[in-house]
Amino acid sequence: MQPKERRETGEQDLFRSRLDQIIDLQHALVRLARAIDWRFLEEKFGAVYTDKPGHPPLPTRLMAGLAILKHMQDLSDEALCEHWVENPYYQYFCGEEFFQHRLVFDRSSLTRWRQRMGEEKLQALLQESLAVASRTEAIKPADLARVIVDTTVQPKAVMFPTDAKLLNRARERLVRLAQELGVELRQSYRRVGKLALIKHQRYAHAKQFKRANRSLRKLKTYLGRIIRDIRRKTAGNEGLRETFVRPLYLAERVLAQDRHQRGRKIYSLHAPEVECIGKGKAHKPYEFGVKVSVATPLRHSRGGQFVAHVAALPGNPYDGHTLATVIPAMQAIIGNTLDRIIADAGYRGHNASPEYQFKIYTTGQKRRITRQIKRDMRRRAAVEPVIGHLKEDHRMGRNYLAHSSGDAINAVLAAVGYNFRLLLRWLRLLLFRILIASVGTSQLRFS
Repeated sequence: MQPKERRETGEQDLFRSRLDQIIDLQHALVRLARAIDWRFLEEKFGAVYTDKPGHPPLPTRLMAGLAILKHMQDLSDEALCEHWVENPYYQYFCGEEFFQHRLVFDRSSLTRWRQRMGEEKLQALLQESLAVASRTEAIKPADLARVIVDTTVQPKAVMFPTDAKLLNRARERLVRLAQELGVELRQSYRRVGKLALIKHQRYAHAKQFKRANRSLRKLKTYLGRIIRDIRRKTAGNEGLRETFVRPLYLAERVLAQDRHQRGRKIYSLHAPEVECIGKGKAHKPYEFGVKVSVATPLRHSRGGQFVAHVAALPGNPYDGHTLATVIPAMQAIIGNTLDRIIADAGYRGHNASPEYQFKIYTTGQKRRITRQIKRDMRRRAAVEPVIGHLKEDHRMGRNYLAHSSGDAINAVLAAVGYNFRLLLRWLRLLLFRILIASVGTSQLRFS
């Protein structure tokens, strides 16, 4: 290699290292922190707090920043606390002026803050993400006038439910609670119950269904004996009866429900709100969680395919019957009236208000279809990769938050993390363009 070529190669390597250093994601995170209107979030979230005696609340920027970082980087609460102590950029994003060598909050504060805010207040984070995208020109306000709407399933963190597993788990929970409260049972059936569960699973796998049903009847017998024994032992003791009301109610429902039963069933004892939803997938016929509505702009904006609205829909409603609540909530977030809504065939026969009767177009529709609308209909599948990213990268693929409120909160925060991650990438691109403009394209001689 000639000296001149060696010198040019060294200059290119130096420029590459300097470029990577300047447009690093951490620097983009600093710019993102400056772009967010934290006063708007303080006004929204501050309405929940009251001026009463006790420990003062943690700063809104700290808790809101932690919620954004958690779902933007797909971190658990424990991992988020570890990263926050080690990363000065995370601390700056959350409003710290000096580097902290220990946590200034407790991990359980994240849970209590989410529960205190709820779904309605956390929608402000989604609204602010769209506002930041508009201010940084990642998206145009006109892009939000036409949207794509679709539904998906947010699975809950539960094991796959079978009758045998539920019966055995209900018995174990009752026996454990009885031991904690000092209630002496005639028999716990711990050993024979476990053996009956193992036999049922093996017989079912071998397609020996008569033997499997015999083991299933044994599990029902064990659970029924435990329920009746607890009722006898707690009779006359109101304190114990109140403690056992809910566990006994769930156990009796598990014992009484049938495989072909219509209506609500218990699929998980620690999360009885879980629903069985079938979306017609060949590899996953049934999913256990809650239905979620996701809306994204029809047009691909400069910053990417943002999420315009997301909401949990408990009760497994028909897709078309969700628009009556989804459309007003979406307009409240984007601050604009919707000009056109594209949906799949599952939204036929929708219940939207009369003013949107002729603004909603579904797959397979023949009437009122122009060439422009045909081109828009080809963009309907653009919502599918957004749903995939929400599940794989932003914690919607498995919800660990408890109760129905946790389903709604996790869905909103997943959309918030997705939008802010797109904004982070967009700000990094802007930094790159600024660097190119300042240095000049003549120095960009990459091999």
